[in-house]
Order: sequence, then structure tokens, then C-alpha cells
Amino acid sequence: MKNYLIIGGSSGIGKALTEQMALEGDVYATYNKNEIDSIIPSVNYYHLDVTADELEFEDLPDEIHGVAYCPGSINLMPFKRIKPAQFAEDFELQVNGAVKVIQKVLPNLKAAGNSSILFFSTVAVQNGFNFHAQVAASKGAIEGLTRSLAAEFAPSIRVNTIAPSLTDTPLAGKLLSTDEKKEANAQRHPLKTIGNPENIAQLGAFLLSDKSAWITGQVIHADGGMSSIKG
Repeated sequence: MKNYLIIGGSSGIGKALTEQMALEGDVYATYNKNEIDSIIPSVNYYHLDVTADELEFEDLPDEIHGVAYCPGSINLMPFKRIKPAQFAEDFELQVNGAVKVIQKVLPNLKAAGNSSILFFSTVAVQNGFNFHAQVAASKGAIEGLTRSLAAEFAPSIRVNTIAPSLTDTPLAGKLLSTDEKKEANAQRHPLKTIGNPENIAQLGAFLLSDKSAWITGQVIHADGGMSSIKG
């Protein structure tokens, strides 16, 4: 039985990924501010604040076969209104938090012998969108980290990132708060739909599993065609 650690497993894509990986092995999932609205009996849940100076995990197995780092934020505003401290807050959550987690569990990943790390970015890194400077800056750092760690950890640990477009999660609630907003955002995508957490979680489960054993250092777009199709 393989062991998986999902950071931010209580909501949105992280929750859907936790549910998916619980079918594949033993799952250890963390939460912070979001309440867990449906407990999966087989999952071990931990409270974790990834912005803390020191991270502590209790009773993790010696071998971790896959880690997914799911915490994120979507703060959209004109560049001239963004304070440097706001850039720093996003970077702390989305980049430094990921770094601290991976450094903490790296011995467990190495002990597994053939393991996988999964990060999350956004289509806004590749495609320039108005008011996305804050989120694109930190997620751009994640894409660079992905390629660097994939090179450093090969061949024993694979590292990949999923870059979704707008997905129907609580994190995107303000952007999808009405049927009109959902329809307008759906029409921006070539597939004319909004993504859902299960779409992304199924891809995430593939990248964490041995089924993707020859894939590393990749930023894979799950975005309804937005990053590659014009028309």
C-alpha cells in the first residue's frame, strides 16, 4: 500500500484529490482555515499552517510515495493598487510553504525510492490576463521550482505541476458567484465550460501514480483549451 500526503486537502481541488487518492492508498491530508465538510474515514487529517516558521507532522510513515501541495489564493486587482506586502503574502503561501513542506518530507520521499511531487500553477502564468500580476508572480515561481527540482531529484523523485484555468471551487467563489458569471467565464474557453475539481484531481492522481512514471519537469495545462487554442 502506498502513502500519499495532500497539503490543503479540505477544500476544492485538494479535497477532490484527497478523495481520489484514498482509492489508491493511505492518505494523509492537512487543513488550516477550511473546515472539513465531509470526513473520509480512511484518511488521516492534520491541522497545518504552512506559513508557520516550523512545520511539524505527526505519525507520518517513513515512506511517502506522493506529495501534492494544494494551498493557493486568487487575489485580482490593478497592479498599481498591489502593495509589496501583498506580493510577499502570496509568495509565502504559494511558494515558501511548498518549499518548507518538501524540505520537511524529502527524506520520506527518498525512502520510497520512486515517488512524485505535484504542484499547482495557473493558466495566467502563460497567458497574460488583466489584474493577475499578484497570482501569476508566485505561480510563475512554482513553475520554475518544478523544473529545478525535477532536475535535482531525478531519477528517484518526479516533479510536475498542473496549471488549471478558472475552476469551480470555493477559492474562485467571487468570480463564479452567479449563473451569469459562470456562463460568461465558460464562454471564454474553447470547450465552453468551467473546470470542476474532479477534472483536475483525476489528472493529479495520474501524476502522483506510477502511471506517469516517465513524466517529470512538466507544467501540464488543464484549462479547457485556453492556453493553446485561439478562436
